[in-house]
Amino acid sequence: MRVLGVNENLAILLMAAKFDVMVCPHAGGVGLCEYVQHLSMWDYLACSGTMENRMIEFVDHLHEHFVEPCRIEQGHYMMPTAPGYSIEMVEETLQDYRFPEGKVWREASC
Repeated sequence: MRVLGVNENLAILLMAAKFDVMVCPHAGGVGLCEYVQHLSMWDYLACSGTMENRMIEFVDHLHEHFVEPCRIEQGHYMMPTAPGYSIEMVEETLQDYRFPEGKVWREASC
């Protein structure tokens, strides 16, 4: 089952810690890896205190569109270095994909 909301994920992480159940938050969409890495950090630091039976999905594309892309080392998300949710998009991406005047849309209509 896939859930995307923060509140739903927090509830699942709390229940998983209580009942020692493995969880794997969904992170397959644009910016979701950048977003859910924070859930993983929260789970480790404030909820479960362990990485055992904990994993989080990672999709290795589209990270170049974010100001603070997530980082993976030895199969683990690294702590973000900037405040916020890590989902701020780079200005060039926002301009290129702005509909209908963005470069991507103009080129697609040719």
